[in-house]
Amino acid sequence: MSRLDLVLLHAPSVYDFRKESILYGPVSDLVPSTPVFEMYPIGFTTIAEYLERHGFRVRIVNLAVRMLRERRFDPEMMIRSLNPRAFGIDLHWMPHAHGAIEVARLVKKHHPNTPVFLGGFSSTYYHRELLAEYPEVDFVVRGDSTEEPMRQLMTVLRDGGDLADVDNLTWRGPDGQVRANPIGFSPDTLDHVLLDYSYVIRSVARYRDLASAIPFRHWLDYPITAALTCRGCTYGCKTCGGSARAYEQLHERQRPAYRSPSDLAQDLRSISRFSKGPVFVLGDIRQPGMDYAEAFLAAVRGFPNPVILELFEPASREFMQLVGRSLPHWTLEVSLESHDDEVRQAFGRPYTTAAMEKTMEYALEAGCERLDVFFMIGLPKQTYDSVMGTAEYCRHLVHDVDAGRNGQPRRLIPFISPLAPFLDPGSEVFENPEAHGYRLLCRTVEEHRRALVQPSWKYVLNYETVWMNRDEIVDSTYAAGLALNRLKMDTGIIPRAVGEATEKRIHKARRLIAQIDDIMSMGDAGLRAKLLRALKPQVDSANISTVCEKSELEVPLGWAKLNVPAAATVILRDLRQRLARSGQKAG
Repeated sequence: MSRLDLVLLHAPSVYDFRKESILYGPVSDLVPSTPVFEMYPIGFTTIAEYLERHGFRVRIVNLAVRMLRERRFDPEMMIRSLNPRAFGIDLHWMPHAHGAIEVARLVKKHHPNTPVFLGGFSSTYYHRELLAEYPEVDFVVRGDSTEEPMRQLMTVLRDGGDLADVDNLTWRGPDGQVRANPIGFSPDTLDHVLLDYSYVIRSVARYRDLASAIPFRHWLDYPITAALTCRGCTYGCKTCGGSARAYEQLHERQRPAYRSPSDLAQDLRSISRFSKGPVFVLGDIRQPGMDYAEAFLAAVRGFPNPVILELFEPASREFMQLVGRSLPHWTLEVSLESHDDEVRQAFGRPYTTAAMEKTMEYALEAGCERLDVFFMIGLPKQTYDSVMGTAEYCRHLVHDVDAGRNGQPRRLIPFISPLAPFLDPGSEVFENPEAHGYRLLCRTVEEHRRALVQPSWKYVLNYETVWMNRDEIVDSTYAAGLALNRLKMDTGIIPRAVGEATEKRIHKARRLIAQIDDIMSMGDAGLRAKLLRALKPQVDSANISTVCEKSELEVPLGWAKLNVPAAATVILRDLRQRLARSGQKAG
């Protein structure tokens, strides 16, 4: 077998999380991954497919999943065993700042002459600092669409050429100076992208390594996948590193690049060949206009899998009915952020609570099988009392907007979580915190890395607001979590046994926060470290499903979640093609 060209490595948030005692809190309660954020970015799949389409051999290795699933797994040994032409490591968001750099150091320890490059939104923001401060990083590939720049870079590494000609590349010149090539590749469409999950299936067979290829720890039990509508955004949420302003500043993107509605529908149908799990359509399908949304819904009409759609602003009854006619099984996600219009508008969402309530009613009326409503803690103008007002408002949503009419189960499920652990670099608040009522506690990559290994999520937070300090953000999170959990128990949204278990975890987390605070107040650093290590078993048991049971997010599925015969067909086809190529080379 020919040499691998590229290995894409996904690191855990904190590299040595198995040794560190860190109370992560509810930072990952509302996403599929655990607090070590073991889900690799969707860009891994598109980059791997694009490069393979252009003649390169690429392998994805999810170190974070392997470390979670296998107590004896040695990531350093795994890295040492690999011998590609280059290593790529994602630093998409700042929660991976610790793990990404530590994995880069391990790569350089065992492969000192092999190039290492980083990519992702946070890498793009910190591209010069990464090259200037971390010698283990050789390149940063910037931008939101790095498939083609990666092809250019891999071609130079394989065949020779001038690094100055590679779009979007930050690198060190012969004199050691950091050089940043222009953002020359920022496509107007996503026509070049093929979100082909069959690549992952082929990879499993080629390398006989299922564990390294799966997206997150429990993916085989809950095989949720994603379909990409666009890169870019038309909205201006103040703390978001993926806002319209952040895209313009970081990626020089003046407008979003959209996937054509027919290709997007085909992406869903391709996914359904292998998986019966839900497909999350990333991005509001109305962003490009109603013509786009209608064309997509017409093309995907009758799609059998559960589909999760998200809305960024209120929608009409006609639109909700169109969705209901097109998709037999659909979930709607709405990020209302706060019940308070003033808070939401300060955050950058200009619609009213009343308008979104109407949308929820239209969705339930149109047959939405579940409606997830998300709220956030740590917003501009939001006080402790405002957070508790949001928790009380959820009672109105559950009792009045979705009353479980005619004996049917309630379909509207509210969730609340903190804006944690970090404000996004590149967001308006990160760039000008004081103007928005924030105090920023971490600026540099290294400051974020040091924060990530603090003993509780209160000390990891990189911000406070003039309305709530870190103690109040933590306290309101647990108080609101308790209130919503009790509401869900009382209304039958969750079984009482599940709710009681969650309530115990919240109380335990509160006690641990207080214990950690006491330890952190001690002057003896050695004693602090000893006492924190002693707490690790309790901390580890409190790190999953803190303010809600993670399974509350899951769409119910049948027992047959994956289409094994279809996957086997892909594997056999790939084997035949590789054997044919080997025969041609031998001849």
